[in-house]
Amino acid sequence: MITKYLREAMHRARYKILEDATYYGWIEELPGVWASAGSLEECREELGSVVEDWLLLGLRLGHKIPSLGDIDLNAEVQTVGSK
Repeated sequence: MITKYLREAMHRARYKILEDATYYGWIEELPGVWASAGSLEECREELGSVVEDWLLLGLRLGHKIPSLGDIDLNAEVQTVGSK
């Protein structure tokens, strides 16, 4: 499920070239998630890393994670033996 979320997030990524010829990438649905680098490929890689860190930290801290399409990571999961 997390891999699917990360993949969907990266499909939603947007990029632009800044005046200093660096690349800037962001994902509008994920507040505070952005990256910049000297090439588009480096920017994509950095953005992927930022998304992963942002997601894992948010889950660990119990933050509400924005749904992406039909992917909702906030659903309560019942563990074996729970009622």
